[in-house]
Amino acid sequence: MQASQAFASLVESVMPHIKLITIEQYQQQDQWQLIDVREDNEWLQGHLPNAKHLSRGIIERDIEHRFPDKTTPILLYCGAGQRAALAAYNLQLMGYTHVASMVGGYRAWIQHQFPIVQD
Repeated sequence: MQASQAFASLVESVMPHIKLITIEQYQQQDQWQLIDVREDNEWLQGHLPNAKHLSRGIIERDIEHRFPDKTTPILLYCGAGQRAALAAYNLQLMGYTHVASMVGGYRAWIQHQFPIVQD
């Protein structure tokens, strides 16, 4: 589905305030807790190895239960990066200090032909 102009503007407004990590940077560092913020049906179709699932609709509600230490390095991804960017921004507002969004998200991972996990 094509994003609306208002959604695109919202995402663009948070981009200067979040950290972006490329797939290559992620693969070189093993510090990150990888979180998939896509919807349940997207997660079930395939996700990145070692990822945990907290969809965009519940991440702000449930993140402190899963990761109470707000210094935990958290790397978020979604389909292409927009939802992860918004979630990263919100987690920062909640006090998380080491949050980033994966550039290109799941689609970029697939384009690189890296392995995925299917439940």
